Amino acid sequence: MSKVLNFKNKNTFLVFGILTSLVVGYFTYAFGVIIPVSIIAASIGLAFLISTFLNPRVAIITYFIYCFVINSLLKNVDGVPWGYMMELLLSLTWFTMLINKSKFNWAAAKNDYVYIALAWFIINLLEIVNPAGASLLGWLNEVRFTAFNWVVLAPLVFLMFNKKKDVDIFLMLIIGMSVLAAVYGMKQLFIGVSAGEQKWLDEGADFTHIVFGKLRVFSFYTDAGQFGASQAEVGLIALVLAMGPFKIWKKVLLFLAAALLFYGMLISGTRGALFALVSAAFFAIFLSKNFKVLIVGSMIALLFLGFLKYTTIGNGIYQINRFRTALDPTDPSLNVRFNNQKKLGEILSGMPFGGGVGVSGMNGTIYNSDKLLSTIPPDSYWVKVWTMYGIVGLLIWFSMNMYILGKCCGIVWNLKDDQLRVKMIALTAGTAGLFFCSYGNEVMNGFPSSMILYMSWGFVLYSPNLDQKEHTLGLDNKA
Repeated sequence: MSKVLNFKNKNTFLVFGILTSLVVGYFTYAFGVIIPVSIIAASIGLAFLISTFLNPRVAIITYFIYCFVINSLLKNVDGVPWGYMMELLLSLTWFTMLINKSKFNWAAAKNDYVYIALAWFIINLLEIVNPAGASLLGWLNEVRFTAFNWVVLAPLVFLMFNKKKDVDIFLMLIIGMSVLAAVYGMKQLFIGVSAGEQKWLDEGADFTHIVFGKLRVFSFYTDAGQFGASQAEVGLIALVLAMGPFKIWKKVLLFLAAALLFYGMLISGTRGALFALVSAAFFAIFLSKNFKVLIVGSMIALLFLGFLKYTTIGNGIYQINRFRTALDPTDPSLNVRFNNQKKLGEILSGMPFGGGVGVSGMNGTIYNSDKLLSTIPPDSYWVKVWTMYGIVGLLIWFSMNMYILGKCCGIVWNLKDDQLRVKMIALTAGTAGLFFCSYGNEVMNGFPSSMILYMSWGFVLYSPNLDQKEHTLGLDNKA
């Protein structure tokens, strides 16, 4: 009997498959290739939604990868609202988490890191009524990056990325995607950019990305500044891990990844990446608690800076010459930045709460072109924060970041598990590099750097719960 039923089921599926093929074939003939493409896309989308409802991690891991490639999609594929896909993925993550709320220990999210992110979000909400009268649309587009991403990412480590293997997954993702970005950057340099990227350059980006006839490589990222700083940060993370207590084959792969990423940093022509690398290296050496490494590492760093500052060796190589100008106090670009900061200081002297969120940078140009502050480039994320939130907001923001960074250093200093400690040193040093590098460029507010920064802080602040033993505080064993 069961054989008969099984035979009937097979025949039913066969008939259904044939009919479906005929229907799809007819509509493809009538309307073109859009029909099978739409069916495939719908099938993938349905499978993705089902997977996410069963496990919310699917959506957020997709978001991690998306943060690396979104700007390439924006440059190469017109007519699709790629930017809002980020909010969609984050919203889907939280929606499915609430549906599966019994699987999570929500008390794990009650900590100072999440409270700080929430406080900054509330400050951004209050900025709507800033008396300077900045555009509401400008605020809406800016707050997505300055506050929304932070407040929704901050609790995730404590709720569902709270195992040692989750740290490894995160590190593999950011190093793997960064290596892919470096390879794509080499393609841009040696083979050429895509048609969409060339259009982006022709529309004005060539002013900053073609210097003396040389391309400043930008890879998948918004610009060369974001690419170079991110490559420096993740390259340093890979290098720190390569010197950790891991298997030889892992150390070799990490050394190779670090070398490739530092090359990516060089071909970006981003001078600010030098400060990301130096500051991150200082933190990594300091947190190692190894006196010999501290002395040798400091000497190497000083010799490297001395090589750039006091010699002309390698001036024929564009990338080295470009980095050398970062240490030249007479560099015209540097003086333009100082002059812009002087102008902003005069305007902001009577605006303790700044000109409003969205008044500076790209959103300032688009939505607040009638405001004087929007006409002066900030050339720095620290300066941009000062411009939008005023001296009061800048001090609050700076204090929040320094508190988090200081607490991360204290936690790493006391970790006992050698492997975990090296991973947390790498993440802490990387975030320090991003923060200090953002004085020169708008790095920590862009993608993928902001995602890496917020998640890295979460992992480091949660790491005491992983020290020596597994401790699943956020997600119970049923998940």
